[in-house]
Amino acid sequence: MIIPERLKKGDTIGVVAPSDPVIGKSIEEIKRAKTKIEALGFKVAFSEHLFSNTNGYSASPQEKAQDINQMFKNKEIKMIWCAKGGENSNTIFEYLDYETIKQNPKIICGYSDITSITNMIAKRAGIITYNGTNFKTIATDETDFSLQEIVKRLVEGNTELGKIEDYTVLREGVAEGRLIGGNLSLTHGMVCGKYSIDFTGKILFIEELGFETDPALASNFLYYMKQNGVFEKINGLWIGNYEHETGIPLEKIVLEVLRNQYSFPIIKSNNFGHIEQKIVIPIGTKAKITTNEPKKITLLDPCVN
Repeated sequence: MIIPERLKKGDTIGVVAPSDPVIGKSIEEIKRAKTKIEALGFKVAFSEHLFSNTNGYSASPQEKAQDINQMFKNKEIKMIWCAKGGENSNTIFEYLDYETIKQNPKIICGYSDITSITNMIAKRAGIITYNGTNFKTIATDETDFSLQEIVKRLVEGNTELGKIEDYTVLREGVAEGRLIGGNLSLTHGMVCGKYSIDFTGKILFIEELGFETDPALASNFLYYMKQNGVFEKINGLWIGNYEHETGIPLEKIVLEVLRNQYSFPIIKSNNFGHIEQKIVIPIGTKAKITTNEPKKITLLDPCVN
């Protein structure tokens, strides 16, 4: 896997909207986020179609992919930050120029619906990508926790995946593998077909938005993954945030689906997902789960150069 160069003060960050359109109040939020990032010493460049809503529900797939391709080609852009999540980022798969991306590796970051893009680019272009807060969220968070995590990981190269006390063990064991995953609903959609991703030997991390996905639907996603052999392939599982009005936790749903049929270790933390305080997880980086150590998961490689 190709490791992108770290972000430095004075570098230019390109902002793209490959999912839902940036319209209404989101426009002002994006501008406020720009002001905050510039105050840290970075430059911000908006993509050509950042505010496009060609289809009435988003920019066209071609516009979205064009913006990402151009950002990778542009030598002045050192990081690509996805504006927000949504519903249909997978529409751009066939229009991305994976060879150009591979030849111009740089940071690309986002979460939620952006899970599709970061995992597909990691697979097809062979570069490390990043599951972290979206650009717009910088303006809407109540604290700067997620922004500071971006700085720690992508500027300072810090490899700490949160605090020791953030983690609990659901199944003991030791495992190594490259990190893969993100949002459960998006990850389950990449199990099969032309644009599937390879789960073999990986450490899978998953989280879900309870507002959109009730426990039955989360179970549906997990059983689909089970029925298609995902849990026979992975080396370890890392469960993130999930909050639903029933109070049923994601780990309970996961354990019901797995039914002690697999031996890989399972850990749980509430430091990534649809939660304000999010760490940055480098997709494609080698990691190790060691449940009998104080630090339950560690990165074995640098996440930026």
